[in-house]
Amino acid sequence: MRREVVKLDGASWNAVIGGCLNNGQTEQTLKMLGQMKESGIKPNQITITSLLPACKDLESLRAGKEVHSYIFRNCLMEDLATTTALVFMYAKCGELELSQRVFDMMPRRDTVAWNTMIIANSMHENGEEALLLFRKMLRLRAILGLVGEGIMVFYSMRRDHSIEPDADHYSCLVDVLSRVGRLVEAYQFIQRMPMEPTPGAWGALLGACRVHKNVGLAKIAANKLFEIEPDNPGNYVLLSNILVTAKRWEEASETRKLMRDRGIAKTPGCSWVQLKNRVYSFVAGDRSNERSTEIYKFLIDMGEKMRLVGYVPNTDFVLQDVDQEDLCNHSEKLAVAFGILNLNGESTIRVFKNLRICGDCHNAIKFMAKIVGLQIIVRDCSCRDFW
Repeated sequence: MRREVVKLDGASWNAVIGGCLNNGQTEQTLKMLGQMKESGIKPNQITITSLLPACKDLESLRAGKEVHSYIFRNCLMEDLATTTALVFMYAKCGELELSQRVFDMMPRRDTVAWNTMIIANSMHENGEEALLLFRKMLRLRAILGLVGEGIMVFYSMRRDHSIEPDADHYSCLVDVLSRVGRLVEAYQFIQRMPMEPTPGAWGALLGACRVHKNVGLAKIAANKLFEIEPDNPGNYVLLSNILVTAKRWEEASETRKLMRDRGIAKTPGCSWVQLKNRVYSFVAGDRSNERSTEIYKFLIDMGEKMRLVGYVPNTDFVLQDVDQEDLCNHSEKLAVAFGILNLNGESTIRVFKNLRICGDCHNAIKFMAKIVGLQIIVRDCSCRDFW
């Protein structure tokens, strides 16, 4: 009598892998993954969340990175449980920096994810950062509460006050949802709008896609903006930046080429600061100011002080739309430095910019303000770290 070979399905493989893990057979758990692949069954989120604890128990960083690669290749980064397990695995393997990178890339975070990152820092005796994360989580909860209130206000306009929301009201709610990472919900809300969505709605979604690193929705929003306002260079630049950050070089080049083919020129970045009754303006790499030598020396010295207190230049922005200049040369930094050198007893410096400032300048100016003990206000710095 011939014995039939029983072929396990995905659920059965997951049960076996989970059983091995629960019984402390961590090495066997990883072996089972190989056998599962050989049988032609594709691991899913359940498989991955079972495997990652095995990697941390074995402190097998190599295996953990292989699982991470599989997650990335198979577009599983959207799954909250999977990415949270990945954060904890890297922390247990001694790679706090990689743990933080994964956490920063998460499209959304629940309390478990925040707690995992806090615990990861505690494990590495990074108590100050753990406390900072805890405070940030509390602030975010407060913001989320306000988001819920904003949604209630929007729907009460028609229901309780007989006020028909217009396109601007809809755009505002898209912005509210986008800022807290509820991008899919924001996109669905745009699709349900009873009128044609405005550039404001699509622009809010596109800007949030850069912060929350959602390339798919960024391309959708950008293409809509290319149709609505084809001559606006900011939309092309922003999409290109998002693609560069995602290391999608070819697509970023195609976006720039589209911009050139349409004869669209990027608006040059310019920053200005007012001292007494005179306005001083700066562009990237500007050396026209009579105190330029002093300004650049100040920035170099300040850079050393900033590094001593933890500032690390974000070189990602060199590859983005920042005129390819050295990060020290950005117009907003030049304007801030000039303002500090000409305080005349003032305790606040106000700098204005015609474009959104880059992320590195945003972080650097925060460090400058702390070191010199001044309040520095730059256009777009009301973002509350919305980068």
